[in-house]
Formats: sequence, C-alpha cells, structure tokens
Amino acid sequence: MKESTYSWAIELQKKIAAKITYNDKPIKIEKICAVDVSYKSNVAYCSAVIMNKTFDLIETINFKSIVKYPYIPGLFFLRESGPIFGALEKAKGDYDLLIVDGHGTLHPRKCGLASYVGYSVNKPTIGVAKSSLCGSVREDQYIEYDHKVLGYRIKKKGKQDLYVSVGHKISLRLAVEVVQKLIKGEERLPEPLRIADLNSKAHFNFG
Repeated sequence: MKESTYSWAIELQKKIAAKITYNDKPIKIEKICAVDVSYKSNVAYCSAVIMNKTFDLIETINFKSIVKYPYIPGLFFLRESGPIFGALEKAKGDYDLLIVDGHGTLHPRKCGLASYVGYSVNKPTIGVAKSSLCGSVREDQYIEYDHKVLGYRIKKKGKQDLYVSVGHKISLRLAVEVVQKLIKGEERLPEPLRIADLNSKAHFNFG
C-alpha cells in the first residue's frame, strides 16, 4: 500500500480516535445489533441482526453492494463500513448496543472498523475480531499496544481466540463482560454476531 494514496483515510482515523469515549457506567441493554460482511467476487453481503438479551431474533436485515475498496491492512473500514451502513440504514427497529466483526481501538491508530462505525452511528459499540492485528497479550489476557491496554483475548478450549476492544461509548471492562455473557454454551462468537456471520455467508438468499 502506498500510504500517501490513503493519507486522507489515515488522518480520518486519527481524528476519530481522539473522539472515542469510554463509558464505564452500566448500560441498559435490551436490544443488541450485530453486523458482519462476507464477500463473493466483487460483491459484499452484509447481514445485521437485532436480538433481545434472551436471544430472541427481532429483526434481520440483508444488504448487498459492490466492493469499492480492496482489502488494506489497517484500513479495513474503507472496505467494510459502506455495506454495514447500508444494512443499518434499512433497520426498522432501534437497538441499544452494536457489535461489529472487527477491531475497535485495538488498532495501530486506535480506530478500527468498530470505532469508525460506532462513532458514525453514535451508539455504544464493541469490536469483536476473529484475528489479531496488533499488541501483546498479557497473562491476564488483556492486550497492550503502545503502552496502553486496548483489548482482551477470549480463549476457549477447542475454539479460535476472539479479540474484544472498545468501539465507542463503552469501557473495555464492560465490553468484555457483555461479550462473554452473549456467548452461548460452547459457541465461539457472541450469539447476535454468530447469527449475523451465518446470514452474511448465506448470500444465495439475498435479492
């Protein structure tokens, strides 16, 4: 990647990173929305699901769009935010918390996809990523980067690790607590995100 080509995007990340808030007060969570995007050729398929805290499905939204940006490490928001916004704009109901398949502040510029989306929609948002991007994992599973604690690794026997970080308007402590409560039994992903992940891959059902 020629960094100069996307210097505007890097500067945008830095500006948003400075505006991310970390609310450690209890949040009333009745409805949770999760979003995930899958790809086939140059088409992105985004699924957003809204569930209540007992995992009853309230709404499912599917959105298909043409991919506008290639995959660029550190600038994932360019590729994925468009489909996500498209799906969220179609939602008929509201939600109290958003879970994004991607990193939040656990990012070299402290503004990954989840922070960009969370700040843009102005909702408490958690980033739940399926792979590591940066940082060192401590013995207590918290992840440090640039001398700051920015994330947490969830380890589960027989499952690949998950990486939780703040998207916006929530503390890391609360984010980890919420994600752990939303993981059913032996599943790897929090339930709303698990369903969004499955739906996004079932692209043959999309119009």
